Amino acid sequence: MREKLARLLKNRAGAVIAGIAAAAIAVILLIVYLNSYRSSVNSGKQPERVLVATKLIKTGTTAGVIAARHMYQVVSIQKDQLQLLAITDPSEIAGHLATSDILPGQQFTAGDFTTTAPQGLAYQLVGTQRAIAIPVGAINGVSGQVAAGNFVDIYASVGAMVKLVASDVYVIVPPGGSGGGAAVIRIYSKDAARFAAGADFAKYWFVLRPQGGAKPTLPSTATLATLLANSTTGG
Repeated sequence: MREKLARLLKNRAGAVIAGIAAAAIAVILLIVYLNSYRSSVNSGKQPERVLVATKLIKTGTTAGVIAARHMYQVVSIQKDQLQLLAITDPSEIAGHLATSDILPGQQFTAGDFTTTAPQGLAYQLVGTQRAIAIPVGAINGVSGQVAAGNFVDIYASVGAMVKLVASDVYVIVPPGGSGGGAAVIRIYSKDAARFAAGADFAKYWFVLRPQGGAKPTLPSTATLATLLANSTTGG
C-alpha cells in the first residue's frame, strides 16, 4: 500500500514538474515573440530619408533642372511609409530625367527616372522657352549655312524698313537644305505673338553669329533713306 502511495506521489510530482517546465518554456517563447514583434514594429518606425517633389515635375525634366529650381526636398519619414525603390539620395538621379509627371508631395522612385532622353522638341525646352516655326527664304537663311545648334540674329523686313527683332536666337531645326523653308527657333513665351505676326506680314532674315564669344548685337533699324545716307566699314 505504501509503495502504491509513494509511486502515486512520485507520478504527481513529475507531472507538476513537467507542467511547470512547459509553462516556463511557454513564457520564454512568448517573451521572445513579443521582443521580436516589438523590434519589427520599431524598425518600421525608424526615420528614413527620401526625396519628395515640392512642385509639379513634368515628363522629360532633367535632374539638373530639378535641382536648380529646387523642385524637391529631402524629408524624413517612417521606414514603413517608404515607396518601393524610393530614392533616398540626390546623387541617385544625377544624369537622369523624369519618365512621367511627378506630383507635389510624391516620393521619388527609381521608376520615375531614366537616362534615356525622350524624343521631340518639347524636351529641348524649359520654363518659358517655346519653339516656333517661321518661314525663311533661301538667301535670307544664309544660303543653307545655318545648322541646328547655331545662334542667329533675326531681322524682319516690312515694306522699306528692316529691324532687328531678336538677337542670339538658338536654331533648333534649320531651314531646308538650300537655306529656304521653315526654320524652328527657340524663343520665349513673351515673344511668341510677335514672331507669329511677323510670319504673316514680314520677311525674316537670319544673320549667323559666331558659335562662341559673340559680342551683343545693338538694336538697329534701317530704311532706304538710312541705307543711302550711311556707309559702314567695320564692326
